[in-house]
Amino acid sequence: MALGPKMFSLIVAILGVLSFILGIYAELKKPAAGEKIAGKGVVICKYHSYTTLVCGYLSTVFLVAATGVGYFSVFYPYKGRSIPQSVLFHNGTFMTSFNISVFTAGLAAALLLWTTITEHIHLIHNVHENLKEDCPISKKGVLGGAAFVSLDASLFWLVSLMVGCNTREDYFEETEMEDKSQVVSIG
Repeated sequence: MALGPKMFSLIVAILGVLSFILGIYAELKKPAAGEKIAGKGVVICKYHSYTTLVCGYLSTVFLVAATGVGYFSVFYPYKGRSIPQSVLFHNGTFMTSFNISVFTAGLAAALLLWTTITEHIHLIHNVHENLKEDCPISKKGVLGGAAFVSLDASLFWLVSLMVGCNTREDYFEETEMEDKSQVVSIG
């Protein structure tokens, strides 16, 4: 099966949905708080679930994969015909959708990683000297929000791909028209 815009769209959509599902699942499985265990002059926090970490990191991996495929698909030479990047970026709609795609993907990755790494740090540094301190967790809702931004990023990549395909078609139609007019003027 040839790699065409439909195949790339399907891959980006699947990766984006997987990132979204894993991000939501990570938010739902995040513990409400850790269990405090008193020690000699310290409090040890015990967390029962590592699902948040695994799903958070996997969500980030699928987001990066969706972004990579989305980026690649925009510039891929379909049917062996490439288009100059300058032509793509001279189209204002394409440039806007492309920049929104990159920004949204970066924001989603930052939010996913920030929350997941914060949770990871809490799991690693689980001994506290303040006996009154509660066992910390990462901010609630950020991971779920990041999952939605991740889904948005993949959807914006799909929009960029569609606009890029339209720009590509317009470019090749204009090129063919110019070639035909040159042949007529020479003959």
